[in-house]
Amino acid sequence: MENTKTIRIAALDVFRAVTMFLMLFVNDIPGLKNIPHGLLHAAANEDMLGFSDIIFPGFLFAMGMAIPYAIDARYKKGDTTVQIIMHILKRTVILLIMGLFTVNIGDLNPEKTGLSYNVYVLLMALGFFLAWSVYPKSHDWKDKLFKFMQIVGILLLVYLWLTFKTKDGAGFTPQWWGILGLIGWTYLASAAIYLFTRDNLMYNAIAVAVIIMISLISAAGLFKGIALAEIFPSEATLYAFGMAGVWTGVFLKKYAGGERIRTFFIVMPALGIVSLIGALITHQFWIISKIQATPTWFFYCCAIFFPFFTLIYWLTDIQKKSHWFNLIKPAGTVTLTCYIIPYAWYSVQWMLGLKYPALLTSGLPGIIKSLVFSLIIIGIAWILMKLKVRLKI
Repeated sequence: MENTKTIRIAALDVFRAVTMFLMLFVNDIPGLKNIPHGLLHAAANEDMLGFSDIIFPGFLFAMGMAIPYAIDARYKKGDTTVQIIMHILKRTVILLIMGLFTVNIGDLNPEKTGLSYNVYVLLMALGFFLAWSVYPKSHDWKDKLFKFMQIVGILLLVYLWLTFKTKDGAGFTPQWWGILGLIGWTYLASAAIYLFTRDNLMYNAIAVAVIIMISLISAAGLFKGIALAEIFPSEATLYAFGMAGVWTGVFLKKYAGGERIRTFFIVMPALGIVSLIGALITHQFWIISKIQATPTWFFYCCAIFFPFFTLIYWLTDIQKKSHWFNLIKPAGTVTLTCYIIPYAWYSVQWMLGLKYPALLTSGLPGIIKSLVFSLIIIGIAWILMKLKVRLKI
């Protein structure tokens, strides 16, 4: 009989925390001079796996791993399937809205909009926190205050959406949906598939294989001219990262702890080797490209994720060394808060005219500056969490 008992896995939070910390880092290093080219994103047609190209798919992989645990927790709380579907749709819509805001602000025209870029971004971040913060249940007048704050946040975002204008006078457009939007679409697809496959490893493996096949067919150009290929936003490769994470989460639920843990330490590294073989084969046909979302990029990233997560699991859940990651731990629990804070940080920095010394804008000192910056953002998120202020959707 299979062990389906849900066990708290520290590695899930730590893997997500490491990914978020590195996402803050790679988002801060553009603009630094004299740093290794390999740290940056590869150009659209450049055959290279830059360090920055690994972080976003790592986040999708982490998100996928959490889905089986999150949905099962809702079932155990008594939620019906309909309620869970509504929750999934709600989270997706919010992520899409946030993604649209963050991807469009780069085209904002202050003269046509009536707000400076930095003021607009600050109001955007404020709107996010007012609308989607976790407010404590007080069962008194505070509940009405919190509801009022949520309404103010939503109205503020509506105002920003209505007033937004580009140089050409255009409003919001989906463009590429932004990072949060792509996360939203991947979450929707992965969570919807899991509702059908649940904890069946074979069904989830089939789902992963089908999506990888769609990615390969798409990369081969065989979907061109087929209207159905345009129905799903983003690339199939992104959904493959999410579902690879879902499969890993299901596998972890079945084999974490007890005598069967040996299977985990055999299968996960083996999947890394299989992924590497897949990368070497597909590299004969397509370049490594995050921007093009090539299958080669997917396989090389998975060749890293499977063994890396195995290492994290061994450290945190077997060796009980999760405290080694305490400094970045909040990034694994208030992840969305960590992602939004830099928008406000950069805007305030520019409004106050604060600039880093020249020493911190180049080479190793600049890299260290960005690492420290990432830790500061996580620290701010931790302080906000202690003050009961955190984004959660």
